Amino acid sequence: MTGSRVKVYERPIRFDELDPAGVVFFGRYAHLAHEAIERFFDDLEGGYPGLVNARHIGLPIVHLEADFRAPLRYGDAIRIETACTKLGTTSATLRHEMKNAATFDLCAVVGMIVATTDLRTFRSCPMPADVRAHLEHHLKAV
Repeated sequence: MTGSRVKVYERPIRFDELDPAGVVFFGRYAHLAHEAIERFFDDLEGGYPGLVNARHIGLPIVHLEADFRAPLRYGDAIRIETACTKLGTTSATLRHEMKNAATFDLCAVVGMIVATTDLRTFRSCPMPADVRAHLEHHLKAV
């Protein structure tokens, strides 16, 4: 999925993310995907914190799925390539390809649907124009 339509986030794997087998615990991939979402919106004014804290707009995950391909271990760095694969009126489908940053081996694919939510009422709301434009910029067919 590498290309101009993806947003890339990289960081080292931490010791506390491992299971007893010495590989990243499967449940941590959801957390890693959310970290990538936070970085995905860095280009918006105020970034993701501004969206949540100042504008009271959330993008909670309403559907999550994952496919695991290869392990990541302590000392590895993860490269997460995030793109929008479908854009609706109040929701978006995001795809996170999680790779070993050194080898580019695909380790996991995490897909999620997020729904635009007014955090004051916890009800669905129209997607702000800048959020929609950002998602459109990263819209990519898979």
